[in-house]
Amino acid sequence: MPRVWFITGSSRGVGRALVEKILESGDVVVATARNPSQLDDIVAKYGSDKILATALDVTDFDQANKAAEEAVDKFGRIDVVVNNAGYADMASIEDADIKGFREQVDVNLFGVVNVTKAIVPIMRNQKSGHIIQVSSVGGRVGTPGAAAYQSAKWAVGGFSTVLAQEVAPFGIKVTVTEPGGIKTDWANIATETAKVSEPYEKTVGQMIQLVKGHSTWTEASEIARAIIHLSNVEDPPLRIILGKDALQYAHMAAKALAESDEKWDSVSKLEF
Repeated sequence: MPRVWFITGSSRGVGRALVEKILESGDVVVATARNPSQLDDIVAKYGSDKILATALDVTDFDQANKAAEEAVDKFGRIDVVVNNAGYADMASIEDADIKGFREQVDVNLFGVVNVTKAIVPIMRNQKSGHIIQVSSVGGRVGTPGAAAYQSAKWAVGGFSTVLAQEVAPFGIKVTVTEPGGIKTDWANIATETAKVSEPYEKTVGQMIQLVKGHSTWTEASEIARAIIHLSNVEDPPLRIILGKDALQYAHMAAKALAESDEKWDSVSKLEF
């Protein structure tokens, strides 16, 4: 029996690659996007009996509920949800537009919350399901210029850690994938409107240049392949790094934190 997938941010990047790989495998997909017409070619290729392309702005909780209802009406259940929708604009905290900062957190964090809340009752009634978050290694490290994006990703990790404990009794699994750099238009979008004032040229400015030189990043199709693999694992991890670059950054951050904890051990114990 084919599984039913529900994917956000399906029109490009990892989301689109995932939709195509899932359909190739024989499963069926509810592919959501702000503009679902961008998926018309995939619908034409595989047929409306295999894919439902529907509109979803993840910041709209009512729309998330509606999309979840459409999924169940069409396919009868939801086996795997992939919270993939997200974006980044780069700027120093001082230079960042506060409205834009809030909008990033709204999409990258509350979008996950909205879709998860819409899907959990369905999976709880089924007594099964797998919620997969497409987060980022930015949920473990801090990068100049990415405060809004990475703050949201850190929060997704915390949210999902709590979620996993709450829904485990219902047979629902939770996995947070934390990729490094991915070869999509993310980098171009993140840097094209970047605001870098003179005081931050050596921190935020240098990081933006690094992001622009993303030729060695991981292909979106490889991240999609990893997500499908994780969906087939009997006991999947709660959190997993994806990509060699991400592993390097995560290990460096973990090492620095462990060294800091050891250095300040006496103060932590209040023995000073």
